Amino acid sequence: MIDAENIVFTTVVAPRRAAFTGIFATGEKVAIPANFPCVTLVEDDNAAYEKTLDSNMSENHATLMYTANAYSNLLPGKKSQCKAIMAIIDTQMLQMGFVRVGSGPIEMPNADANIYRMVARYRGVISAKTISGSSTTYQIYRR
Repeated sequence: MIDAENIVFTTVVAPRRAAFTGIFATGEKVAIPANFPCVTLVEDDNAAYEKTLDSNMSENHATLMYTANAYSNLLPGKKSQCKAIMAIIDTQMLQMGFVRVGSGPIEMPNADANIYRMVARYRGVISAKTISGSSTTYQIYRR
């Protein structure tokens, strides 16, 4: 299995922490965050890209799906803060080669109405890793 989750998370999280002091970021799903603002970036799917499997069934590429969530409880300004956080996530994911397949606000039934949440999903095909020196690199394709 091609596992680039740590690299994707680190690339996307670092700019958020610089732009939003005290932001809580995790790679796990959360129903209601303990701290605000909060961002989650979860790898929801990692499937072998069947078109490039070789005769040994070696995985040369994988199709990845990530879901990003932004949560805010600012009064006023929670919607604006979520949009600003998601703009940074979107820029980073698109620069890496992912495609946004959907985004928008999410209503959380039976949850605190003071919490605003936005979600975006991204998809990309990633190559098997290439190790050069001490760094690991991946190539992400939009298709």
